[in-house]
Amino acid sequence: MKLVADSGSTKTQWTLFSPDMEKKEFLTAGINPYYQSQEEIADFLSDNLKFTEEEYATVSEIHFYGAGCADETKNEVVRGALCRFFPKADIEVQSDLLGAARALFGHTSGIACILGTGSNSCYYDGEIIVKNITPLGFILGDEGSGAVLGRQLIADYMKRMMPLDVSELFYERFRIDRTKIMESVYRRPFPNRFMASFAPFLSMHRDHPYIQQLILDGFDAFFRRNVMQYDYQSLSAGFIGSVGYSFQRELTTVASRYGIRISEIHKSPIDGLISYHS
Repeated sequence: MKLVADSGSTKTQWTLFSPDMEKKEFLTAGINPYYQSQEEIADFLSDNLKFTEEEYATVSEIHFYGAGCADETKNEVVRGALCRFFPKADIEVQSDLLGAARALFGHTSGIACILGTGSNSCYYDGEIIVKNITPLGFILGDEGSGAVLGRQLIADYMKRMMPLDVSELFYERFRIDRTKIMESVYRRPFPNRFMASFAPFLSMHRDHPYIQQLILDGFDAFFRRNVMQYDYQSLSAGFIGSVGYSFQRELTTVASRYGIRISEIHKSPIDGLISYHS
């Protein structure tokens, strides 16, 4: 049995599958070694993994792709936690970006992009990531991500720069005040998840001119500051993530503005990763 996990900042999708492609799938919250220690991840796995004793014993390979798994030190944090539950399995821990690239392009080349809670991109040559424009997180980068789009939405609301009709809808939906916002952004863990939680509101009201422009501006920044630093004129771009998937219309509109070809847009890389590891 093989186990593939795709872990973003918000959720982890686990898929256990056999050679005859019988599958068991479930979701947990995201795992990120930048925010969690090995002990914290191990405690989280103990509380949330949903395997039988037989399944634990029969897992021979684990391929874990995660946000925050960008260097061997952080990867070892996740690997060490997984080893406690699967001591006999061969465990590979890689970045969520390599997972997206493998899912989108297999063994061919392209520009792999993630647009979810966070954002990222790379030039993938069919085997490895050759070039990566660092995403820098939601404070310095993560253009076009759910966290940054949500950050802009919240800031406009609090600074009274949001159109009145949208502001009223926002208030009716969330009933949120400055104290709650400041606490969630500056004092509580995972502020990126909090800000990305406003993305569904953008989707609900995407045809409002203000919302439409906010989304387009976010994607415009993502293309200019990330994708256009690769050889985008000769390579196609593929996208993984809930934000790119939910706003395909806006994404393709901005891409066409710059002559960028989009080959695929998927909400999750899991199907592609299962195919890759089969």
